[in-house]
Amino acid sequence: MVITSLENKEIKTYAKLKQKKYRDSEKRFLVEGKHLVEEAKRANLLLKVIVTNEDEYNFPSKLMVTQDIMKKLSVLETPPNIIGVCKMREEEELANKVLVLDGIQDPGNMGTIIRSAVAFSVSSILLSNDSVDFYHPKVVRATQGVLFHVNILRRDLSSEILRLKERGYLIYTTDVEDGEEIQNITFQEEKKIAFVMGNEGNGVSDTVKKLADKKIYIKMNPLVESLNVGVATSILLYELEKKKVK
Repeated sequence: MVITSLENKEIKTYAKLKQKKYRDSEKRFLVEGKHLVEEAKRANLLLKVIVTNEDEYNFPSKLMVTQDIMKKLSVLETPPNIIGVCKMREEEELANKVLVLDGIQDPGNMGTIIRSAVAFSVSSILLSNDSVDFYHPKVVRATQGVLFHVNILRRDLSSEILRLKERGYLIYTTDVEDGEEIQNITFQEEKKIAFVMGNEGNGVSDTVKKLADKKIYIKMNPLVESLNVGVATSILLYELEKKKVK
C-alpha cells in the first residue's frame, strides 16, 4: 500500500523529527539517502525506511510513499528516494581520550570534527549544552554515517570537566598566546586526557579555560591569524594519534 496523504498520522509524526525538540523527546531522527540508511542499519540504529520505489531497496520494514510525502519529510532541495527513521545511540561511559567541544555552532564544522574524531581513534565526544545539535540534518550528512559510531554526550561543561578531573583526566585547551606547541608535548605517561576546542568566533569560554591543566597551540605561518575549528581539531587529533595516545 502506498501512503498518499500528507495528513497521514505516521507521516506527520516523522515530519516533526526535522525539529530538535521532537528528536529529543522521541529519541529518533531521520537520515536521507541510501548510504546513510545503510550505515544506520550497520550500527543497529535503523527502525524503518521510507521509500518511493518499493522494489529499489532491499530493507525490511518499508513504508511506501509518494514523492510529495518525501518532499514533506526531506530537508534537501532534491529529496532522495529513501529516508531512514533511526533511534538515537545510547550514551556510554567516556573513554580515556575525550574530545570536548565548547559552543560549536556550525553544523558543517561539527560534522567535520566528528569525522576527524573517529578517523583518529577518539570514541567519546563531550558537547556543551549550547553546541549545535549533533542530530541536526546537516551534521548527520556531514559525518557521512560516522556519527553512528561515536559516543556523544551533551552536558554542562564546567561541572562535567570537574568530574573528569576528579577521575584523573588531564584537561588540555587551546591558547595561541600562552600555550605550548602541540608538536613538543609528550603524552605517553598520561592515561586519561580531554582536549577542549572552542566556539568558532570566541574560542574556549573563560570559565572552561580556567579549568584546564595545560594550554596548547598549533605553530603556523604568522600570516594566518587562526584556523577553522574543524581544521584545527583535525590537526590536534592527528598529533595525538601520531603520539599513540589511546
